[in-house]
Amino acid sequence: MSASKTYEPVAPWRIAFIGLGTMGAPMAAHLIRAGHTVTVYNRTAAKAAAFVAEHGGRSAESPAEAADGAQLVITCVGNDDDLREVCKGSQGAFLRMPHGAVLVDHTTTSAQVAQELAHDAHQHGLSFIDAPVSGGNLGALNGVLTVMCGGDPEVFARVKPVLMAYSRAVTLLGDSGSGQLAKMVNQICVAGLLQGLSEALAFGQKAGLDMHKVLEVISQGAASSWQMQNRGPTMVDDQFDFGFAVDWMRKDLGLCLEEGRRLGARLPGTALIDQFYADLQAEGGGRWDTSSLIRRLR
Repeated sequence: MSASKTYEPVAPWRIAFIGLGTMGAPMAAHLIRAGHTVTVYNRTAAKAAAFVAEHGGRSAESPAEAADGAQLVITCVGNDDDLREVCKGSQGAFLRMPHGAVLVDHTTTSAQVAQELAHDAHQHGLSFIDAPVSGGNLGALNGVLTVMCGGDPEVFARVKPVLMAYSRAVTLLGDSGSGQLAKMVNQICVAGLLQGLSEALAFGQKAGLDMHKVLEVISQGAASSWQMQNRGPTMVDDQFDFGFAVDWMRKDLGLCLEEGRRLGARLPGTALIDQFYADLQAEGGGRWDTSSLIRRLR
């Protein structure tokens, strides 16, 4: 975790954090460092215990127990069904959250489940903000994530200072579901950038160029991107044992394609790149970083 992260003064909140994966654990740790009282829950209890031993806070045996008395519940889980379970399952957070509390969800899900849970939260006297993130594990570790939000403006304004503990930018983009739709835009862009970068680097290598030097030059010009600067060198070196997994990107692109069909939006390039990622999965690369698209071209 970045030692250089500074935290704006915020009155301490009682927070439950549900889901301590590669993104959730560093985000929850930032909240503790920022001075909040944090109770964590993770499906694998040993991971929650290890988190508490390293960072402090306390662990709970269910989402409901974690949410008991919390002003803010934050979720960062796997998919739509996981989110429904931790929110409104038999041991879901909605059962024990106090009236007026807020649930902020950082999972990348469908816009429909965000709207569904916002409605259900309202029925319980609660508020819901969908808030998927961009920036990857390094962004979470360094506390510089970009957060795309959907929900009520007044509720958003209350929780934004808390979310800044692990973020560089937290932006409200519209009603419930808008955050998830914006994350789909983000993932469509990332997939296209990585395919273009893969083709360019593979081409340069075939041409016999020193691609590390080429990257130094072109990253100063119009072709530059976060992916080029942060993934280009490791793509040249054929290193992919880190980062955002192909399996997760396929999940996200599936959401994009499904929403595109619902909206009547054409996504031909995204559909093709999704199949390229399927090829990598078939080669056993489901846990490789998304920049591994270049391996199809070698």
